[in-house]
Amino acid sequence: MKFIDEAKIYVKGGDGGRGCVSFRREKYVPMGGPNGGNGGNGGDVIVRASHTHHTLLDLKYNQHHVAKRGGHGSGNNRTGRDSEDIEIVVPVGTILSNAETGEVLCDLIDDGQSVVIARGGIGGRGNASFATSTNRAPKMAQEGMPGDELWVQLELKVLADVGIVGFPNAGKSTFIAKVSAARPKIADYPFTTLTPNLGVVRHGDHSFVVADIPGLIEGAHLGAGLGVRFLRHIERTSVLLHLIDISDPERKPWTDFETINRELASFGTLLAEKKQIVAVNKIDLIDDRKRVKKVVDTFKKKGIEVFTISAATGEGVEPLLDEITKTVIERKAAILHGQ
Repeated sequence: MKFIDEAKIYVKGGDGGRGCVSFRREKYVPMGGPNGGNGGNGGDVIVRASHTHHTLLDLKYNQHHVAKRGGHGSGNNRTGRDSEDIEIVVPVGTILSNAETGEVLCDLIDDGQSVVIARGGIGGRGNASFATSTNRAPKMAQEGMPGDELWVQLELKVLADVGIVGFPNAGKSTFIAKVSAARPKIADYPFTTLTPNLGVVRHGDHSFVVADIPGLIEGAHLGAGLGVRFLRHIERTSVLLHLIDISDPERKPWTDFETINRELASFGTLLAEKKQIVAVNKIDLIDDRKRVKKVVDTFKKKGIEVFTISAATGEGVEPLLDEITKTVIERKAAILHGQ
């Protein structure tokens, strides 16, 4: 399935039905009076979030969603039928905005959460409802009110507790495959991961959701590489796991660390301020472990604790999961207490 995380749709509530102008004309009912019924209400357009959907692909190619109008009123005080609502299902984590003004209309973060995005129009009143003691034969009725209409921008931000960031080929997909049931595509070339992958990690008595975000490169916030398209997906995470490839002697781990953090800061202060857990990966490919220690010491001098792991063999992964689990629990507790 192709991963689509943006879509623009047109929604319109159904128009209300017309009221009716009608009079009783029974043979033995003199001065029967008005009996025009009211029009029915137009249908609403409702957007509902569901865990069964993971992409906005359906809406990318089905842009127009228009509810039916209400039925018209008729004689004998018959009210027009109300039109049925229509429902649009989107993935949990979808933000709805007015495409013209940019105003955020709703942030659907819970399964089953819904919002009426375009209300249907109210049906018009028939002439029977205008009768008074001084106007017993009104010849007027109302047109139904038009339904709301607007273009809506949909933006999906995946919901995860931990976002894994790093350069392409840092081993993010290998790590998520090791610690969860997710099976992302893994290969030895840049940008293997083209869509975010989610995996549920169960560690001890706790579980959390990890998002494998496609690799970043320098200039990503300006659109380089896969650009800003996927940076939004780590905005909701509680903590970032920063993986650094230590296997290439030509690369400098500290330089890579600084580069990625510059990109996060350039995209938004919220990303730069997130708690980060740093791990150097692929230590199984290093024969001289003194080199690993040298990298760890470099980070330590900067005040950053570094975990050394091999996502491929599992070496060092357990202590890292202990730290991630502890941090996620702390962050959730802080949010619960409004901190």
